[in-house]
Amino acid sequence: MANHKSALKRARQNQKRRLRNKMRKTRIKNLTKAVEAAIAEKAPEKALDCLKKAQSYIDKIGHKRGTLHRRTASRKVSRLYKKVSALLKETGS
Repeated sequence: MANHKSALKRARQNQKRRLRNKMRKTRIKNLTKAVEAAIAEKAPEKALDCLKKAQSYIDKIGHKRGTLHRRTASRKVSRLYKKVSALLKETGS
């Protein structure tokens, strides 16, 4: 454990950041699962709605907040778009 005042503060800050990042990553996973569930149900409207929410949040976390690397965020969004696009072609919507 840290002994200096500044090191104690840094440890507190790191703990807060770790928990915040964990919450954000969990939310990304849940949003991704929602899109994939809509795809599994073959519900294009629901998939597009979930995709819009997921894309907005993932981009924000990747490009503004820095929890994810920006390219990782872009890759996740791209893969979701690819899956939803395949669903739209399949259903003809």
